[in-house]
Amino acid sequence: MIEVLLVRTSLSRLAPGLASRPAAATLLAIAVAAVGLGPAASPAAAATIPAGAGSYSDSRPAGTSGPTTNTGAPVTPKLTTAARDKPVPTNDWWSSLAYQRYGDNPYSTPMYGHPLTYQAKASGLEVGYPTTPAVVGDGRQYEYAHKADLTVGLSGLNSPDTKADAWSDWTVTPYWADGSRTFRATIGHGMPFVYAKGSGGDARITTASTPTVFSDQGNVLGITVAGHHYALFAPTGSDWNVSGTAITAGLGGKDYFSLAVLPSTDALATYKKYAFSFVTGSQVAWQSTGGNVRATYSLTTEAKEGTERGTLQALYRHQWLHTTDALTPYTYVSPRGTMKVRESASFTTSQKNNGVVPALPASSGVDKARLTGYLNEVANASDPFSGAADTYWTGKALGRLAQLVPVADQIGQTATRDKLLGLMKGRLQEWFTAGGASEFSYDKDWKTLTGYPASYGSDTELNDHHFHYSYYVYAAGIIAQYDQAWVADSAWGTMIKHLIRDTANPSRTDSAYPFLRGFDVYAGHSWASGHQGFAAGNNQESSSESINLSAGLVLWGAATGDTNLRDLGSFLLTTESEAITQYWFDADQQVFPASFGHDTVGMVWGSGGAYSTWWTANPEEIHGINVLPVTGGSLHLAREKAAIKRNIAEMERENGGPAQEWRDLLWEFESLADPAAAKAKWDAANGNYGPEQGESKAHTYHWINTLNTVGAPDMTVSGDLPTSAVFSKDGVRTYTAHNHGSTARTVTFSDGKTLSVPARSTATSTGPGGDPGPGPDPEPPTGNTFRLKSGGILTTATTDPAGADTVASADGVNRDGTPYRPTVYEVKKVNGKVASGAATTFRLRVDAGTKVGLAPQVRVSYDLTGDGTFDRAETFRYFATDPVNGWEEYTQASGTQATTGSLGELKNGTVRLEIWNALGNGTSQVQTGTDAAVLKIPYV
Repeated sequence: MIEVLLVRTSLSRLAPGLASRPAAATLLAIAVAAVGLGPAASPAAAATIPAGAGSYSDSRPAGTSGPTTNTGAPVTPKLTTAARDKPVPTNDWWSSLAYQRYGDNPYSTPMYGHPLTYQAKASGLEVGYPTTPAVVGDGRQYEYAHKADLTVGLSGLNSPDTKADAWSDWTVTPYWADGSRTFRATIGHGMPFVYAKGSGGDARITTASTPTVFSDQGNVLGITVAGHHYALFAPTGSDWNVSGTAITAGLGGKDYFSLAVLPSTDALATYKKYAFSFVTGSQVAWQSTGGNVRATYSLTTEAKEGTERGTLQALYRHQWLHTTDALTPYTYVSPRGTMKVRESASFTTSQKNNGVVPALPASSGVDKARLTGYLNEVANASDPFSGAADTYWTGKALGRLAQLVPVADQIGQTATRDKLLGLMKGRLQEWFTAGGASEFSYDKDWKTLTGYPASYGSDTELNDHHFHYSYYVYAAGIIAQYDQAWVADSAWGTMIKHLIRDTANPSRTDSAYPFLRGFDVYAGHSWASGHQGFAAGNNQESSSESINLSAGLVLWGAATGDTNLRDLGSFLLTTESEAITQYWFDADQQVFPASFGHDTVGMVWGSGGAYSTWWTANPEEIHGINVLPVTGGSLHLAREKAAIKRNIAEMERENGGPAQEWRDLLWEFESLADPAAAKAKWDAANGNYGPEQGESKAHTYHWINTLNTVGAPDMTVSGDLPTSAVFSKDGVRTYTAHNHGSTARTVTFSDGKTLSVPARSTATSTGPGGDPGPGPDPEPPTGNTFRLKSGGILTTATTDPAGADTVASADGVNRDGTPYRPTVYEVKKVNGKVASGAATTFRLRVDAGTKVGLAPQVRVSYDLTGDGTFDRAETFRYFATDPVNGWEEYTQASGTQATTGSLGELKNGTVRLEIWNALGNGTSQVQTGTDAAVLKIPYV
């Protein structure tokens, strides 16, 4: 059981990684380039460092602390001499290598690379491959906890500590030295290999139990430990020796060896090909053009033997859903769902750009007089900042005001707009001037900028900088829309750029701040803890506050003409949006284990996820923490409307009724999927509620009534300007865009619509098309026959290319009747009436290769209303494949094994086909994109 669920664990132990609090802090209720960024040099040795019109200090204010151990002792980064001057990307999946949070552990806590897990200790690196989830904490948490299958090191290695020696975008190299021996091991996200280098001893692998050898080729050894298959690779001419749980090999004057976790024993030959192609670095490159965001993930390698420079990479679900690059049949289990393997040193993803707008478009649904009254309540409050003193609560107050500035401007309340802008500028200037009651201080050891007064471990644990500073950057982006002089580098813009460099630095060569401190580019999301000091790895609770930073970058970059920062924001937001969709909300219902009885998690951990928050068990806050703050950057959530409805339904079940504390946030969230339902709840409350502390009645009223008028966001369409969005209601689309530039421009949308937008203005237009809301949906347009399409899609299209998907192994267990790691295909928003006398039919081509005894099996399920609950499930008998290469045909003629529920009219429903291997111990394939990859449903 991981630490976060141990009730007896002290608050001080739990506090690391504490997500920023959107409500008053209480005891834990559940124990669970640098283009345009300014000078890159480290600050000079002075008490106060000028930054445009602002300044920051190079020493902390009296009585405050910087990074410490859990006992309060100061701590500096744990780095080798080679890495000493390199800024450390704290808040990463491996940060415990560099941050010794606990004085009795100079090595690391468990690190979750996926598919492998790791933990450093005196004798080397523990390596595990957790494949069976546990549901713990009264059913509130699922985890694939680290458990060592083996330890890799050198004979006799007994290092007093482990340090970080080198790192790149998603790889790291820990280092051990004991005076006689040195050892390094390069590990990373998506890497099935561990690349080891050592001197002073033989290669040594110590297994957790006596291994079974399935292949012995001298310097290549295949072993099975705890049901997991590994390959060990020593230099050519070496020979592995197995003695109980100790496996050793002399290196013959060389200093390298490697190991890999295999998806199956028959994969050994493929993995052997890349055993000596050592990964030396990782890097992502992104671009945002034409309404799309493309990202290429590349590894650099060095050939230790031969000339092979390729490698194997395991892609997360959020990656393989958006790549057209060829994938192998190999897969891995992970807490993020199935990982798929690519045989290449790079791959590319492409997604529609999730636009960010300063405000929702003007609409007839908003009563200007009523909205003006709500605006005045905020602007004329005796304390618009509600007593906020620290970085987080000040940020929340800034965010609340920032949302109202373009709303006031939209209805012609320019005096209120300017008053709000003045309040924001004044408070930011206080923080951006060293020596006052609030200031920012630079730590030269950790190369970070911390605001004081700090909160939630932002100082002592380096937690949550991206959460806190997101509000400052977003507010500055709104200010820049109206006052270019204020954001100039010579004025206050330089201080904003320091906050950006601290949290989301695009430069890998900046000596003052690390590259993307908290954003894990391969995992697809940020991490909150600065030290990662947990048995469950790192964690992130409020994914939406991370999105707030990305949205702020889009607005700041657009308003200041820094397209590089704008496009960085688009990349971060679009990438994290898919990660949130899959790993926080499980929108496709393919990630959370079947035994985990929740549709969402409040927190994602390296080992899994938890239906919890750091500070309360209140379901409203568990669900709302990944919604706040609601801004023009929140529209991305509308991509999965069925998931929003499931989310709200679960909250109300767990809550025993509708929301009370955070009702405004959850109304706004619901309005992204069902604006009419949200407006009904707003109307029923009639303004008699207390807003969440980052919200206001003015913003909530404007948000809900606007969406009720123009419709929910239509995420099937994107514009070629990142500050654009589309909404749809009753077959009519509303297009909006804000042009921050000094000249007029035309925005082109992916459905062909064009919109002329004057300089420094917002334009809005309507047109036909889009999601017609609760009525009939145009997809599928006609027909009841669907082809299987790679990527988990059922489609009526007949023009997609032919391909094949992998069906996972049954792992030697009888899975007859129960889907096990199924390959899933789905279509949503289906309408139709039951055809009299008809039945579900399918025609699939499957191939087990030369494997014996595989048995593909199909289940077809019908969710009649698209609410996330499947009302009818039909399980068909499995098909006995032959051990001869070539496609075989599997149809419904095999017979129905079991049915549950009844068919009925499909109204915006979902149809799902699952295929899995019921028997055997190997993977197979199923054809896609052909007439022999078809499901026909009994509907007209």
